[in-house]
Parts: sequence; structure tokens; C-alpha cells
Amino acid sequence: MAKTAQAYQGPHWLSGGFRPFFLAGALAMAAPVLIWLPFYFGDLTLPTAFAPRDWHVHTLLFGGVPAIIAGFALTAVANWTGRPAVSGAELLALLLLWCAGRVAVSISALIGAPLAAAIDLMFLISLSAVFAREVVAARNYRNLRVVGIVALLALANLGFHAEAYSAGVADYSLRAGLSLVLLLILVIGGRIIPAFTRNWLAARKAVKLPAPFGKGDAVIMGVSALALAAWTILPLHLGTAALLLLAGAGNVWRLARWRGFATRQEPLLFILHIAYGILCAGFLAVACSILNPGHADPAAALHLWTAGSVGLMTLAVMTRASRGHSGQPLTASRMDLVLFGLILVGTFARAAAPYLGEAMRPLLDVAGLAWAGGYLVFAAGYARWLLLPPAYLRMKAA
Repeated sequence: MAKTAQAYQGPHWLSGGFRPFFLAGALAMAAPVLIWLPFYFGDLTLPTAFAPRDWHVHTLLFGGVPAIIAGFALTAVANWTGRPAVSGAELLALLLLWCAGRVAVSISALIGAPLAAAIDLMFLISLSAVFAREVVAARNYRNLRVVGIVALLALANLGFHAEAYSAGVADYSLRAGLSLVLLLILVIGGRIIPAFTRNWLAARKAVKLPAPFGKGDAVIMGVSALALAAWTILPLHLGTAALLLLAGAGNVWRLARWRGFATRQEPLLFILHIAYGILCAGFLAVACSILNPGHADPAAALHLWTAGSVGLMTLAVMTRASRGHSGQPLTASRMDLVLFGLILVGTFARAAAPYLGEAMRPLLDVAGLAWAGGYLVFAAGYARWLLLPPAYLRMKAA
């Protein structure tokens, strides 16, 4: 079993990885979106060596998302392995490494790009090492594939710094990093979505349950990984488009077998299915942008993956895990509906913006404010459950 609250004697907010990292990750996802538009349009300057687009992408893809991955992985690994949860001084050290990386990237023009890269790389390397140590020590080798994806994300981060330094912009490593995050959603989402759905439906005596993982699922996972690899290396090739279409259709088939519509009465669970559905739509939209870029805007298609699937999936996982580990009911509150709604508004506004001519800039503002607002609502609403001891919360409620 994971380390219990009684066994851990340090600060409550360092008792589990999800507590500091979910809150830090939510703030890190919101801030660069709010800063991005004035930075991009020249109304704001930052002392970063990255081009504006690369700073925006890197801060989200290798800053906010890895923080949320850390919160999930460090919490889940204790359940997967039966070992004590990573906590206390070790967890604080990981958090400080993450903070140092965020500062270093944003002031890299002052301290130099190589030093900023060295500082930034330490977090994902250290997280991979801690994660691997826990999995190997428990002989829980099934989850080494998750460790491998996190380690490859660290390698993609190295590539991002190197490519931006040598070429001025990072394109290949941007796609590599996003592909790895999407692959992680495919792996973890493909495990937890049908499992949570099965448990919820079984508790309600449903006869028809989600289909178990089978050979067809394994084939689709392989095709999806191949499609993402092809998109990383040959993003405009017709063969890549064919693979993306095949992966999208295959994942739609997987999702249809998980009985998502039957969970519509519980938004905390239904939103996981919606997030996976938008991931499927992203495969199809990116393929269409390759085949007909004049009518299917590539940036709009890409944001179905980034703003839509990544945004919704991270918030869906954070809300569910935060509630479950804080003794709250696993049912969506009005606040949860608001934050999910804001992410959906931000996603579809961003996807629609390139098609609206002169209305593009105002719609981009709406998209950014709504999307960042979803994470800020999470941070404001869940901070007390993440940071404060249960006894203190009970005392305040009395």
C-alpha cells in the first residue's frame, strides 16, 4: 500500500505528488496562454532566447503538462507498485527543479540558452529516474512503457532546446514532444477510461459493460504510435495523412466500445470520453490539413489535440484524482462543469478563429481567456483540498 497519512510526518502539501504538482501545473498552463497573445503581437517582451511561438509551446508542453504528469505519475505509481508514495524532501526537490526550469527558460536571454537548457532538463530527467526506480524496485515492469514515454519526453525537451538554439525555431522536437504526450493519453486514457466506466456501470447493475482490451486495441495502439512518429518526421507526407486517418478511425472504434454515452449523467466521468473523442477528431483533422491545407487550417487542426484533448484530459484527471485523494465525492460539482465548459469554449473558439477573417483576433482573445480560465478555476477551487490538512478543513467547516 502507499504510505499512509499517519506514516508521513511532514507538511501535508508534500504528502503526495498530486498536491503541489496539480496546483503548479494548473497555474503553469494558464499563465503562458494569458501572456502569449500580447507577447506574440509585440505588446509585451520577455527576456527569453526562444522565439515567441516556441516560448509559448515549450512553457505548455515541457512545463505545465510535465507538472501534471508528475502529479499523476507520482501518485499512481504508489498504487501500481505498493511502495510508499514519493513525498517530503524528495518531492520538494522535484518541485524546486521544475520551478527552476520555468524561470530559466523565461530568462534564457539573460543567462544564456545552454545554461537555461541544462537547468530546464533536470526536472524531466529526475522525474524519469524516480519513476523508474519505483517501478523497477517493485518489479512492476508493465509500467516501464510509461516510464519510457516520460524519458523520451525528456529527450524531446533536449531536442527542443538544441533545435531552437541551432535553427532559431523548434519544429521536429515540438511535434515529437506533442506526439509523446498524445501517446501517453492513448496509453493511460485507454487504461483508466474503460476501467472507471466499468466500475461506475457495474455499481449501477448495468448489463453491458465496456469491452476489455483485446488484439484490436493493441493493433490500433501500434498504428497510432506509427502515425504520430510519421507526423513527427514527415508532417506533410500523404502516407502520414493515411496513417493519421487510420489511427483516428481506429480510436473512434475503441472509444465506441467503452460505453461513454451511458455515463452522461456523471460529467466527471463523461468528460474523459469527450477528451478522448477530441483526440480522435484531432487525428482526422490533422490528416485533412495535410491533404487539403487550403480548406483545413493546420493550426486549427493541431489545437484540437493541444487545447482540446490535452486540456480536457489533464483537467479531467486532476479533478477526479484531487477529489478521490481528498475524500470528496467522485461526482462533478458546478465548479467542475464551469471549468470543463471553459476549456471546451476555448478549444472550439481557437479552432474556429482562422476561418473568421477579421474576427480572428477577438476570437483568439476569447479562446485564450476561456482556456486559461478553466485552469484558474481549478486552481482557485481545489487549492484548499490540495494544500490544507483534512482536520483544518473540518475545523473551518464546523
